[in-house]
Amino acid sequence: MDACLSSEQQPRPLEEAPSPPDDKALHTDGTSRPPGDSNEIEASLQSLQKFVPTNYASYTQEYYRFVGKKIVIQESIESYGAVVWPGAMVLCQYLEEHAEELSLRGAKILEIGAGPGLVSIVASILGAQVTATDLPDVLGNLQYNLLKNTLNCTTHLPEVKELVWGEGLEQSFPKSTLSYDYVLASDVVYHHYFLDKLLATMAYLCQPGTVLLWANKFRFSTDYEFLDKFKQVFDTTLLAESQDSSIKLFKGILKWD
Repeated sequence: MDACLSSEQQPRPLEEAPSPPDDKALHTDGTSRPPGDSNEIEASLQSLQKFVPTNYASYTQEYYRFVGKKIVIQESIESYGAVVWPGAMVLCQYLEEHAEELSLRGAKILEIGAGPGLVSIVASILGAQVTATDLPDVLGNLQYNLLKNTLNCTTHLPEVKELVWGEGLEQSFPKSTLSYDYVLASDVVYHHYFLDKLLATMAYLCQPGTVLLWANKFRFSTDYEFLDKFKQVFDTTLLAESQDSSIKLFKGILKWD
């Protein structure tokens, strides 16, 4: 699709993730979101405001900087889906550094397991049309973070949709009307019992022309077992990895019979 994603590319070492800014307030850059289509904006706002926030006992405000912007993420250690994990940082860095080569402006992107939303926020700031998905219990926090960091400063407001891996895919994401340029996933593979459903969902969401970008910290033998199965379903290229090889970023293109 793009020269930087060719199968001949050698993995490059990952640089250290950007340091969070020191100050504790979110400042906008003074720019406004382009007007866009009012119906699209209204639909996106409705999508972003439909989920009830989860009542976690404690939250923290964490700060990140990508694309020259300060991003504030509300996190809670009470849920895996309310914390930014290392793979998300790696994927954000890659999107930022390769935005032009990936042609992200206007691209249709779906993120699997968006968690607190950092990857979806960065993709939105880079101009993509983003659908952020996750399990029902984390969608309230996800939409809060998306609204806080994209309203009035992105071309396309992201959408939030429930996605339970392997369930109701055709009803919620019909192939006849929905297709994506990119499917993004970070740290969705860890010690849980839904890895086969995850792989089936990844394959379902990819059509001819879709590029899947998956970043993950490899912790357990089951992670490598998933990677072996992933390679059976997707033509796989290692794009980048950390110095200790524990965090890897892959490009996958679905194999077609």
